Amino acid sequence: MHPSHFAQPSSLQEAAGLQRALAERVVLQGDPGQARYIGALDASHPTRFSKQKGPSVAVAVLWDRQTGAALEVAWAGLDEAELFPYVPGYLSFREAPLYLAALARLARAPEVLLVDGHGVAHPRGLGIAAHLGVHLNLPAVGVGKTLLFGRPEDGLPPQAGSAVRLMDGERQIGWLFRSRSGVRPLVVSPGHRVGMEESLAFVRSLTGKTRLPEPLRLAHAQAGVKRRLGG
Repeated sequence: MHPSHFAQPSSLQEAAGLQRALAERVVLQGDPGQARYIGALDASHPTRFSKQKGPSVAVAVLWDRQTGAALEVAWAGLDEAELFPYVPGYLSFREAPLYLAALARLARAPEVLLVDGHGVAHPRGLGIAAHLGVHLNLPAVGVGKTLLFGRPEDGLPPQAGSAVRLMDGERQIGWLFRSRSGVRPLVVSPGHRVGMEESLAFVRSLTGKTRLPEPLRLAHAQAGVKRRLGG
């Protein structure tokens, strides 16, 4: 799980080729419903307008589904010079080394990953959840805050729990899921070793009192705290 084991491309052309090759290894079958230990992953980066120019930070929350609580929180930071440039559609090359470093600091390895980002709902079928899932050979599910790729099959009702299929032509690549009434939907897509229906059921089982699944909400909050503290 060390970031040095992660292959970094030297160009966007090479990155696109790597994504297409790894996407062919994605398995869209499996049910994480019986997994107990979840690794929830989120990252926080300095922006061009931020007064704080410290490192980018990733947080891994080890979540126990049996108790509904976090067992452990680990984090890692890397400076901008160590990261792949910010390019939409290629963010997994930027964020995966951070996530791998944070995961390596957990005392217990998770059984499934819940990642802030996309799984196969990606132009080349390999968002960050799929990339990490294939790299680590772990079941993984992506939960994106914004739509990157695909089109909803139908209008999404405003009620909590509503979901519509997200399509790439005639092929389903994920779901738009309304976790709370009246809030913007989440984009749920399997990353690896998780089926399409099972990915939605998994995220539904983790919804709490906010828009994000509870393990991801905690990871998001902790990433922000670590960034504000300068890592």
